[in-house]
Amino acid sequence: MPYNDCMFIDQVTIHVLSGNGGDGMVHFLREKFVPRGGPDGGDGGKGGDLIFEVKVTLNTLSTFRPNQKFKADDGKGGGRANRTGKGAEDLIINIPPGTVIYDAETGELLGDLTKPGQRLTVCKGGRGGLGNQHFATSRNQAPRIGERGEPHEEKLLRLELKLIADIGIIGLPNAGKSTLLTALTNAKPKIGDYPFTTLEPNLGVANIDQDTTVVMADIPGLIEGAHLGAGLGHDFLRHIQRTRVLIHLIDGLSDDPLADYSQINSELALFDPNLAKKPQIVALNKTDQAEVQEKLKEIKAQFKKKKVTLLDLSAMTRTNSREILISAYQQLQETPTVETQETLPVYKPDVDPNQFEVKRENGTQWRVSGVAIERAAKMTFWEHDGSVRRFQKMMEKLGVDTALKKAGIQEGDTVYVGNFDLEWQE
Repeated sequence: MPYNDCMFIDQVTIHVLSGNGGDGMVHFLREKFVPRGGPDGGDGGKGGDLIFEVKVTLNTLSTFRPNQKFKADDGKGGGRANRTGKGAEDLIINIPPGTVIYDAETGELLGDLTKPGQRLTVCKGGRGGLGNQHFATSRNQAPRIGERGEPHEEKLLRLELKLIADIGIIGLPNAGKSTLLTALTNAKPKIGDYPFTTLEPNLGVANIDQDTTVVMADIPGLIEGAHLGAGLGHDFLRHIQRTRVLIHLIDGLSDDPLADYSQINSELALFDPNLAKKPQIVALNKTDQAEVQEKLKEIKAQFKKKKVTLLDLSAMTRTNSREILISAYQQLQETPTVETQETLPVYKPDVDPNQFEVKRENGTQWRVSGVAIERAAKMTFWEHDGSVRRFQKMMEKLGVDTALKKAGIQEGDTVYVGNFDLEWQE
């Protein structure tokens, strides 16, 4: 059964409220032969809790509407003859596995729900108020006092869905990810030759053998600056956090496949350092094309020099597609499941990783310090012009160029980024 039959929504803000507690009753016993009956007002019932529960058959947040309100029922009021009001049923909201729940107003992470049947109570129902039976004393045997029920709890929540897939297919736009997913699974993603063909992740199930299947996700194409939110970068990158193994697909018709490989890994690491550590099966696609065949040997030699094993593939003709899947599955067998890791990777940095500082070390030497820019420098293939140009574009996007100019840098000055030195040119 395909996973992508309904509209995919992976982020929504909703308003949730628990139930109010029922009011306690003020009442006195009235019986024919008991002229001065004592207080017999019952307690109010408890309001319903608001609970999220993981339902494995769901794979989207499409059942939620933006700013939709969910409210649990209120508890019933207390009755005469010391009868306690009926407590309200808890309101259980079903969500797909992989849903992360945040307080939309404070940004606090409330829960990260991944396992079938896992529950999270986000708003507790109000306690029922006490009836006047509880307030009788030796001095006041006819108390006309009771409690109203405890009011509800209320929250504005942001729900985010991070796909839980065994294998994720990543790469630049038009690398052929959707075509490969179609070749390997029962998914039917929209395919075309233009940027951002895939605007939402697609899921499919691939058969390894008669008794074994794996869930695969086609993650939409990443572009330069995805870690900064360019395009739909943040929306796409967070889905990769759940996957255990990545198939990194490279367009064989690209002018610089090695630079493309470097760019994607830079974007992963800049968004979350853990992403760059995930096992990757690297495959060059479109090798059925004569143009790619002519330079295949040279491309493989470049990757081998970087100690990267490059497999060749034609997703369109399905050549070697099965071999790619088996390689990924074998790697999957050696990779721990998400649940066994110490913590699930949630992108919530204490400081903005894109911040940087520019300092003049002497007359002609400058140092640029910052988490993102230094990490990007470490991941740049400096001997390849394409990688160097992408690093320069990243400096521009982060605002490093502008900051250096304002600080007074001159033609020919040296700029240090981590352990790397660059010559400034206008």
